[in-house]
Amino acid sequence: MHWSVSAQASGDRELSREEIVELADAVAPAGGVASGIGQTAYGAQLLVEAETRESALERGASIFTAAAARAGLPPWPISAISALSEDEDEDDGP
Repeated sequence: MHWSVSAQASGDRELSREEIVELADAVAPAGGVASGIGQTAYGAQLLVEAETRESALERGASIFTAAAARAGLPPWPISAISALSEDEDEDDGP
């Protein structure tokens, strides 16, 4: 099953455009998008394949943490993470 996982890491300084562009490049292989320019947190929304919400959250956290390291971002702890399955997403449609 496909899941959309959103993760955020909060820290103690504002992030530059260049840092978030690096994160966007690092999460792109996972169908990801990044956010956080001018904020004291960086985040990403990723697409992962997993059987359960718990495994989707674990996989998303792993991908997010590795992407942040590749982007050279501070190793701030994940402050928020959530997962939405493709089935749940369809239920919210028009």
